[in-house]
Amino acid sequence: MQGKFIVVEGLEGAGKSSAIASLVSHLQAKSIPTLTVREPGGTPMAEALRDIVKQSWHEQVTAETELLLMYASRAQLVANVIRPALAAGKWVIADRHDLSSRAYQGGGRQLGDDKLQTLKQLVLGDFNPDLTLLLDIDPEIGLQRARERGELDRIEQEALAFFQRTRERYLAIAAQERQIVVVDADQSMAAVHQAMINAMEHALFSSVRGGA
Repeated sequence: MQGKFIVVEGLEGAGKSSAIASLVSHLQAKSIPTLTVREPGGTPMAEALRDIVKQSWHEQVTAETELLLMYASRAQLVANVIRPALAAGKWVIADRHDLSSRAYQGGGRQLGDDKLQTLKQLVLGDFNPDLTLLLDIDPEIGLQRARERGELDRIEQEALAFFQRTRERYLAIAAQERQIVVVDADQSMAAVHQAMINAMEHALFSSVRGGA
């Protein structure tokens, strides 16, 4: 049986890591083989690109450069890890995917969605997640949580307005695409995790049972 591809999205401090752990635990309790990946990263080359994207430079990093590095990393991860895992029947849970670029570079960097869609078609074609869970949080709250975790990377140091634009683009896209489920991340951790599990059960398990 072909695996499923689930993506967890959201701003810094939204709680993606703990939410992913909860999803994995739920799936493993059902004896479903899982694999977790992160973007940018996930392969040796993609991890090197992650370091390039995240670190600060003594020169301007253009929005276009940042975008292309993200897609280069994504291309490596999808081709070398995600597609083979899905073909082997694993359920892949990703910390970010294409929606992040559409929100951060398309919205936050103001490159617009048309450019992003063109690049997505070139790099990914018709490859899409089966389900995207968007953890929505006020940027001020999320950034405060991120600061409490430790030192911020280059992107996390952007002005609040950048993250407000990013959140707006996230929500605008989610309102148009039915495979994206928005979860209020400003709840208790238990409530967030249960909402995500409920959304996954509703979206994916009926089709799995039907195809069994």
